Amino acid sequence: MPTLRTDRLVPRNLHPGAWWLWAIGLTAVASRSRNPLLLLLVLAVAGYVVSARRSDAPWARAFTVFLKIGLVVIVIRTVAQVVLGNPIDGQVLFTLPELPLPDWAAGVTFGGPVTAPSVAAAVTDGLRLATVLACIGAANALANPKRLLAAMPAALYEIGVALVVALSFAPSLVTSVQRIRAARRLRGRPDRGVRGMITVAMPVLEDALERSLALAAAMDSRGYGRRAEVPATTRRTTSMLLLGGLIGISLGVYGLLDATGPAWLGIPVLLLGVVMATGGLALAGRRAVRSRYRPDPWSVPEWLTTAAGAAAVSGVAVTGLRDAAALNPDLLPLMGLPLPVAAALGILVAAVPAWVTPRPPRTTPTSPPDPRPAATSTLTQSIDEPDRTTPVTT
Repeated sequence: MPTLRTDRLVPRNLHPGAWWLWAIGLTAVASRSRNPLLLLLVLAVAGYVVSARRSDAPWARAFTVFLKIGLVVIVIRTVAQVVLGNPIDGQVLFTLPELPLPDWAAGVTFGGPVTAPSVAAAVTDGLRLATVLACIGAANALANPKRLLAAMPAALYEIGVALVVALSFAPSLVTSVQRIRAARRLRGRPDRGVRGMITVAMPVLEDALERSLALAAAMDSRGYGRRAEVPATTRRTTSMLLLGGLIGISLGVYGLLDATGPAWLGIPVLLLGVVMATGGLALAGRRAVRSRYRPDPWSVPEWLTTAAGAAAVSGVAVTGLRDAAALNPDLLPLMGLPLPVAAALGILVAAVPAWVTPRPPRTTPTSPPDPRPAATSTLTQSIDEPDRTTPVTT
């Protein structure tokens, strides 16, 4: 029976579903809080786990790309608030020239006074969206996108194909950027700055799309999408369960993310939707005809990783019930920002996968083999030993 110690000692790839469940938990935490301290803590935990457990595959560098996208989001959100947003009452930092707008644009301002509370609110909103993007990037960096198809339930066969093609776009994009930039450096062309990004953008997008289409074509040529015959009653029951489960999960997730909703709309409705969806998927899986080659195991590290993501969500949920104001505090002054203990401890528990999960196997050797010892031994042998070849006489 596998134990935590044996799972940690043997290098293997963790089940991609565990990484995605863990990342979804951190994403839920980031979406429910506007506290900059909690958002920065989520970023730190995600970055630490990625640095400790990502492989050396090219798609494992996706986390850095998503961080850069998050920085761009923060800048755009702040600039939009400064230029176009209505200022919030407070200390005026500076005043921009105000452009008069026509009557049909009433309520929209261009320029004018820029206050500290409005800038702080814009930066916090951008930070929250950047944190969500970073959590998605962490899942892309840790979970092998090609193994997601094998991990999908049999009922979600076609959806799994579409999801894998879509999720493989970001890792393929990172790989293409590295390869094309290296090729441009070898040719002596610029690969950095605005000019380098513009010249690299089109080849990168074209290559990533071609890879995704090639993957979809390969799946289609191998017989993906075969169906088995099932009774009509089973099909109707499956449709009802899946539809009810989808509605229940949607309402439950909305209730969890919306702090102003009733309590019964959160976890109870979500659990009911999960139960119905699980039953529907089990019945729908009878129609899918497929085989699995070397399925990824779900062992102790996977359970601990999923529990770590659930602990982060639980900490924020407890904080929302006891002190909801700590999740959406007044942003000024910065020194007076509260740090809710339950939410912070839950987020720190989310860093447990950095220690309890096995290290991923290396796909490339750490250093190329040195041919000098073999060459030296061959040369020494040829010098020390006489020539023992026997001449051929005819």
